[in-house]
Amino acid sequence: MFYTPTARRGILRSAFITGETIFHATVRSIRKGHGNAIIGLIMNMLQTLMLVTVFYLLMSVASMRSFAIRGDFVLYVMSGIFIYMTHIKTVSAVASAEGPTSQMMKHAPMNPIIAVAAAAFGSLYNQALSAAVVLFIYHSVVTPIHIDNPVMTGAMFMLAWASGAAIGLIGYAATPWNPSLVKLLVSLYTRINMVASGKMFLANTLSAAMLGMFDWNPLFHIIDQIRGFVFLNYSPHNTELAYPVEVTLVCLVIGMMGIFYTRRYASMSWGV
Repeated sequence: MFYTPTARRGILRSAFITGETIFHATVRSIRKGHGNAIIGLIMNMLQTLMLVTVFYLLMSVASMRSFAIRGDFVLYVMSGIFIYMTHIKTVSAVASAEGPTSQMMKHAPMNPIIAVAAAAFGSLYNQALSAAVVLFIYHSVVTPIHIDNPVMTGAMFMLAWASGAAIGLIGYAATPWNPSLVKLLVSLYTRINMVASGKMFLANTLSAAMLGMFDWNPLFHIIDQIRGFVFLNYSPHNTELAYPVEVTLVCLVIGMMGIFYTRRYASMSWGV
């Protein structure tokens, strides 16, 4: 039997080729939402601004400003919205990434891991750039903002993204088995987090009974922790940083196990 010998690749060359593939797949993932990348980014920023405006008006009308942190109320609202949007957008993007039986998987060196990485990095790019532009406009046009600990604030933003990618990874691994159910569960998770994320209130103001309804959610801990780093006058007492990190690692392991298990049984007849 005739065969074409393939040259062995070094570790650095393989890493470079994988990184290049992820880069191109990320660009494709970003442009998939809209043909014009600039228009797509503007639409994402408008969606973020609309959500900030809606929650600002809602909390003002409902007299919830008295429960906020002493400081810039708009920054208080944005700190919750940015983290919430980053988390749920990443969950949805990763869970709906190119599946093991999609047409893209026929083109080497494409594989499910690259598809997941591209979806996650594409979501991070959109959300990080949208948040940066919105903050810059608010800082330049409305009033200067001050973040008490910008390094840890950025770390919490990345943790929200990483936890969203890890949770979405479980949905991605389960999608070929039952796409409709996974889509429903992802949508349900998004809707629940409209309230369960705690972006409208502070964990320190909740009673023990109310706290038990929210402390299962890693996003609730991340949002409360980031407000402790953004504002000088707030110290989280009812949430912890270790919990979302542990949940992220556990979900990452489960998701990776699910991906490799699904690849063994995935069939083109599934059409996912």
